[in-house]
Parts: sequence; C-alpha cells; structure tokens
Amino acid sequence: MNRSIDTTAFAVMVLLCLIWGLQQSAMKIVAGSVDPMLQIGLRSGLAAVIVLGLSRVFLRDRWHRGLFLGPGLLVGVLFALEFLLVAEGLRWTTASHMAVFLYTAPIFAAIGLHVAQPDERMAAVQWVGVAITFFGVAAIFVLPELRRPGTAPSAGMLLGDLLGLGAGLCWGMTTVVIRTTRISEAPPAQTLFYQLAIAGAAALGFCALTGRLSFEPTPPVLASLSFQTLIVCSLSFLVWFRMLQIYRSSRLGVLSFMTPVFGVASGGLLLGEALSSEFLLGGALVLAGMIIVQSHEWITARRAARAGQGPLCGQT
Repeated sequence: MNRSIDTTAFAVMVLLCLIWGLQQSAMKIVAGSVDPMLQIGLRSGLAAVIVLGLSRVFLRDRWHRGLFLGPGLLVGVLFALEFLLVAEGLRWTTASHMAVFLYTAPIFAAIGLHVAQPDERMAAVQWVGVAITFFGVAAIFVLPELRRPGTAPSAGMLLGDLLGLGAGLCWGMTTVVIRTTRISEAPPAQTLFYQLAIAGAAALGFCALTGRLSFEPTPPVLASLSFQTLIVCSLSFLVWFRMLQIYRSSRLGVLSFMTPVFGVASGGLLLGEALSSEFLLGGALVLAGMIIVQSHEWITARRAARAGQGPLCGQT
C-alpha cells in the first residue's frame, strides 16, 4: 500500500520502539535467575509455536514450499546468531550499550544492499552517514582512554560491546537476505517462524552443551519471559511486518531509531546503569549517522513528489 506515515502509524511505532527498547533490560534484570542464553531459547521456542498457530489457524496463511532449505534456513541461522550474540554480550556489557550496538543493523543492511542490488546503491550523503556512525562506534571504544588514561572500559565490556556490534551485523544481513531472495514473497509469519524456531533450537542446544539450564521460576522471571515471548517475539514482530506491508519501509526505518533511545533510558531507569559522556556522545553520533542513511530515501521521495506536483498545479 505504501501509505504516508499518519498518526496511527506514529503511535504504533512509538509503542513498538518502547517494547524493543525494553527487551534488553527485561533480559538483564533477571539474568541472575536465568541465563540470557536460556531466555533466548525459551522465548524463541514458545513464540515459534504461537506464531505457527496464529499463521496457520487464525490468519490461514498460505506458506510457500521449498524455502526452508534455502533462504529460510539462512535467515533462521542469522537470526539465531544475532540473538546468541545478544545473550552472550549481555553477560559482559550493559543493556544500554547493547541497545545502541544492536541497532547499527540498518547501516550493515544498507551496505549489504548497496553491494547486492544495483537499485539500492547508496548516495554520497548516505556514505557520510555511514562514516558518522563509524566514528560514533569508535568514540565509544576510544574516547574514554584518550580523555582519562587508565579508565578505558574493561576487557569484558569491550567484548560485550563487540558482540553487540556483531549482532547488529547479523540483523543487517538478515534484512539483505529477506530483500534479495524468494523469501520476500512468503507470508511474514512464515519467515518469522523460521527465525524463531532455529533461534530457539540453537540457544537451547547451546545451553545444554554448556550447562546453562538452571532456571528459577520466580515471579520476576516468569513476568520477564512472558513479556519477551508474547509481546516482543510474537505480537510486536507480527505488527512490525504488517506495518511494512502498509507503509514505506524507509519512513518506518527512521521512526525505528527511537528504539535505542528507549533502550538507553530503560537501562538507566530500571537497572541504574551509568552512562558516560563518551558513550552518550558516541551513541548520539551512531544515531545521527543511521538517521542520515535511512532518511535519504524519504527525503528524495518527498522532493520527487513535490517536483511532480509543480506542473500539475500550474495547469489548473
């Protein structure tokens, strides 16, 4: 349909970004009772069952055949790797840092699509956005040591941050696969099921191999897992896919950059995470660069629309 962003779309995107921004804090806040990797496995597996039921029973989607052993498996593996890196990264870094590094995904997606599809080539101003994002990431890692020698982030936090950056890369490559293969023609729930099922199996298998199956079913743990399973992995992802069918993805992409803002805020409010001035500066640069990359298409479309309206107005 490619509708313009209206009040409903903006309100829904604010709610979705709030939900996505809370998920890292929801995982971190109960990490002492259930390992983040086990959380990923449980929530993904349960959500896969829910999505399967909604798709086949209520929505009556017609799933495409022959996709699983090709692009379906690939997007599932990338999705699984993304969340495995998130879960492992949260053991070392803060939820605030993870929220910023994970949402570098649009930059990696833009670069991947630039290579894979000629009609997705980035303009010069978008490369400027990529450079700004790069300097923002570098600032988070380098500035603390330059400004206050001996106070650089610990090796553990640096590892967690790098794992978050790797998760962003996996998410970006997932977008490239979905945009450039036959799976783009499949119902959104089919793609989401592949992702959730493979991520759940991978995470639970990893936990079994490494002895991370300890689970304390306290009220906070059950509340966190319910939120992650029902709201994050099931409802919000399905609503997001539906929004992509109705509105322009580039415009929704710009609005989605509210997510790391909510993520940083929730880390500070719910977990009491300290935010250094270097991190705030670097995070602001990352956010600015991503907005430049994503908003270029939207600005170009608006200019084209205005140019097209000019002659029509002169003829009336």
